[in-house]
Amino acid sequence: MTGKVEFLIDAKAVLGEGPCWDASKGILYWVDIEGKKLHVFNPDTGEDREIEVGEMIGAVVPREAGGTVVVLESGFYFLDPEDGSLEQINDPESDLADNRFNDGKCDPAGRFWAGTLNKNGDEKQASLYCLETDMSVTRKLGNLSISNGLAWSPDNQFMYLIDTPTRQVTRYQYKLENGEISEPEVIIEIPDGEGFPDGMTIDEDGNLWIAHWGGGKVTNWDPITGELLQSIELPAVNVTSCTFGGDGLQDLYITTARNGMSEAELEEYPRAGGLFKIRTDTKGLPAYKFKG
Repeated sequence: MTGKVEFLIDAKAVLGEGPCWDASKGILYWVDIEGKKLHVFNPDTGEDREIEVGEMIGAVVPREAGGTVVVLESGFYFLDPEDGSLEQINDPESDLADNRFNDGKCDPAGRFWAGTLNKNGDEKQASLYCLETDMSVTRKLGNLSISNGLAWSPDNQFMYLIDTPTRQVTRYQYKLENGEISEPEVIIEIPDGEGFPDGMTIDEDGNLWIAHWGGGKVTNWDPITGELLQSIELPAVNVTSCTFGGDGLQDLYITTARNGMSEAELEEYPRAGGLFKIRTDTKGLPAYKFKG
């Protein structure tokens, strides 16, 4: 069994997302997409530092050479968390003004994968991209609606992807050496009334942990059998993403959002937009760093 949910930061994030644990520094990066901020949380001190980035920010990953890589509305950037400076790398959707980048993370080879969505809610307008370590960008998938949670299996044989409106998790055959994905297969479907699958992470046993937008929880699934293993309720309706961090990678950090909520809902869930943590009885996989 897991422990109790802890409320860490009353950040009141508009759209908290994309938690990423940097084990080498013992800090948690996370973003407020619509608040246009990168957050840097130090659990040892309790400090949560905010960095204004000037655009909606979809995801952040640590870079092996130092600093971080982020996706903003206008593409991939290097970002120095010390001074907030930005350097653009590539904007693969410069011709699509109504799209923005959403969730993303690095694969085991150190490539940065990130997907898009249409800001007007139009479906089948989004894609999944991969920033290669030579700084080129490859379009991996098209015809998506809201490219969201990503994970890679511990044996590097599979990649998992959530396209939120479908309520499905799709598994792809994955080749570590070149990042090729193939043979999509739906392995999990979130039932009606349980919210929509959003961000996702994976543990060392290969089980998936999925945040439920509109569902107020994180669920844990066996991707081989499709079995629901456990459910963790949170005092927030829109649960957006989760990642493992802390000592032994046993702490599950969970982000939430306030956008789209009525005044009555905000009164009922005053901690919405906050950062939460729960101690688990399993270990996560470390967040991979960008190797470019």
